[in-house]
Amino acid sequence: MLAPIPAGLQDLSRELPHTFLGLDGDLARWENAGVVILPVPYESTVSYQGGTKRGPAAIIEASRYIELYDQELDTESAEHGVFTLPALHLTGAGPEAAVRELRESYDRVLDEAGDRLVIVLGGEHSITSAPVLAHAARSGGKRISVLQFDAHSDLRTEYEGSAYSHAAVMARCVDDVDIVAVGIRALTSEERELIRERGSITTIFAEEMWDNEEWIDRAMHALGDRVYITFDVDYFDPASMPATGTPEPGGPAWYPTLKLLRRVFQERRVVGVDVVELAPMPGNAAPDFLTAKLIYKMIGYRAAAARG
Repeated sequence: MLAPIPAGLQDLSRELPHTFLGLDGDLARWENAGVVILPVPYESTVSYQGGTKRGPAAIIEASRYIELYDQELDTESAEHGVFTLPALHLTGAGPEAAVRELRESYDRVLDEAGDRLVIVLGGEHSITSAPVLAHAARSGGKRISVLQFDAHSDLRTEYEGSAYSHAAVMARCVDDVDIVAVGIRALTSEERELIRERGSITTIFAEEMWDNEEWIDRAMHALGDRVYITFDVDYFDPASMPATGTPEPGGPAWYPTLKLLRRVFQERRVVGVDVVELAPMPGNAAPDFLTAKLIYKMIGYRAAAARG
């Protein structure tokens, strides 16, 4: 943590703080925050293009230039309050140890957060099992739903020798939660069979999402009362999201995605969120800004739901 600025220098002109949205003052204080940002710049099992460890810092940097007024909601959603934690750097002792360490740390964050929404910034997708299983364990025996925005099913038993690979993250969760996956367009035949066999997995393939918006109703019907959102940015088409490790053509678009997200926050209780797999591209900040804006939209939908 930075040392406090001497009182005699606090009124000097200086840059926006390196917090989400560049917030400072009352809106960035823990006691006033409705949302907590937890950066986790973890990268270990990426299988194509790397760079996800730089994702959280790029998201926070881009967020400092977002216009705080949201015309869709006719409000400045930042007034909900956002506290940005320091980045959590996980052990290099292997993916399983890193996920175990994140689970312990995330549980501690939840203990302190109370009713605040914790949004994890990745980092690679392997980190998702820790917060998902933390919320599943706190659900009082009722299964929660995971709304997975993704190009890939991530249901492999293991990948490249690791059961804690980014490509196997949903397989680590499937026994404990119901999964509603949207935007899927890349998977193995074994994953396809698992989807057919498991009644707890609902998959909406990307090709089903173009002609109409009936898929939004299907997704909502499949979701339970308590929802955890995991958003792998390779969900989006590479035309708008090239900065990710495994870009897949044919991804969904921005506005239909927001329609689903707004309904989820309005009609369900969102217990947690992560946004993962941004791999920043030097010289192209647009994907970083898209990701930061996506997170701000979810904060806005959360705030609107809290206002009733």
